[in-house]
Amino acid sequence: MTAAEIAQANEELRDQSPLEIVRWAIERAEGRAIVSTNFRPFEAVVLHLATQIQPDIPVLWVDHGYNKVATYRHAEAVQSLLGLKMRAYVPRLTAAHYEAVYGGVPEPTAENEERIKSFSTVMKLEPFQRGMRELAPKIWITGLRQVQNPNRAGLDVVSADDNFGSIKISPVFRWTDREMDAYCQTHALPNEWDYFDPAKADEKRECGLHAAWGGAAVKE
Repeated sequence: MTAAEIAQANEELRDQSPLEIVRWAIERAEGRAIVSTNFRPFEAVVLHLATQIQPDIPVLWVDHGYNKVATYRHAEAVQSLLGLKMRAYVPRLTAAHYEAVYGGVPEPTAENEERIKSFSTVMKLEPFQRGMRELAPKIWITGLRQVQNPNRAGLDVVSADDNFGSIKISPVFRWTDREMDAYCQTHALPNEWDYFDPAKADEKRECGLHAAWGGAAVKE
């Protein structure tokens, strides 16, 4: 899609519901739509939306090996409930191997910025890129929301993804936590809050999937 087409799509979808946005996206995917997840809080919402329109949509998940026990159990529960067609990708290094060689996950300090980016590149971006290359989606559905951090406030429902060469659709982009929680309640979807992404270290940072530096990192 050109920049003009993306702008027009965002205008057309501005008042559409998340489910209508997902339907719009999958109709244009020509059988090549995926939805990605990390099983963070409220991820069941976008997974439920996507599977309502395409029950067998591939679900791309990078399991970097550092999820908490509650997150793994939550992932199993959501997968079972929604019948997800999981496509899990793992890093080329196990968590134990990474810790032995590099000393573990860097602390989220300004001094460790480059180490955090290096961790993300090896343990998250590389397997995600591998997944995107193998699945080759035309449409990539995500759970991005503008309230999550300042880096995402300037995005929109439809955006070009230069890192992985697809069109990124964020159907719940404008939803608040209250709206996400209400959707979970309405559809009896599980949720959990014991989530931590070591590739981001804190919620104000980006792990690289949705930031320009990530595209350069995975091409090195």
